[in-house]
Formats: sequence, C-alpha cells, structure tokens
Amino acid sequence: MTAAAPSSQDRDPFADRRAYPRVSVALPAFLQVGGDRHSVQLLDLSSGGAKLTCAARFPTGTSVMLDCGTLGRSATVRWQNDEFLGLSFDSELDARDVADLANRSNALAARMTPASR
Repeated sequence: MTAAAPSSQDRDPFADRRAYPRVSVALPAFLQVGGDRHSVQLLDLSSGGAKLTCAARFPTGTSVMLDCGTLGRSATVRWQNDEFLGLSFDSELDARDVADLANRSNALAARMTPASR
C-alpha cells in the first residue's frame, strides 16, 4: 500500500491546523492567575481555546481562569506574542456557549456604533 502524497497544508509551516473553527469577538474579560486578576480583551474563540490581548506576561503552560461574564473556564497558556495570548481550554466549550458569546459581542458592537440619521 502506498502512502498518500503530502497535502499542501503538510508542506506549509504556516498552515492553520486548528481543530476548531474560530469566531471573532470583541469582549472585555478577566484572566485570573493565582491570586492576581488581569483585565484582558477577548479577540476570538472556539470550543477549544481563545485568543486575547493581555499586558501581563505568562510562561507557556501557566494555568489560568478566563472570566467573561457568563463564561468561566479554566485554561492553559499555549503561546504569547507581544500583547497577544493564546489559551487552550481544559474542557471544550459547547457550541451554544461560543454562539452566545459571539452574539453578545455583536450586540455590544451594535450598541457602541452611533446610529446613522
């Protein structure tokens, strides 16, 4: 039996290999690390993790708690690049939770956009 030819994604070191689709959001949140609480901005999320902005620096592997109002989820820091931080949730979010947060983000954006006359 012959092996399948490598796909273009296998050869591309920058290919997106995420297991879950990402949803763009813009929500204020908090990241709790030990006894410290840090203000963050949630930029995107999926069932498996999230990307956010955070002024504080954390080593890869740090256990954290993400608090975004109705969502409280334990996670692990997977990467940090300047002010951007990637989290992997310890347990997957339900698709309804992801949709609810996306809807909340859209509602916040609509409320902050001035009404046109």
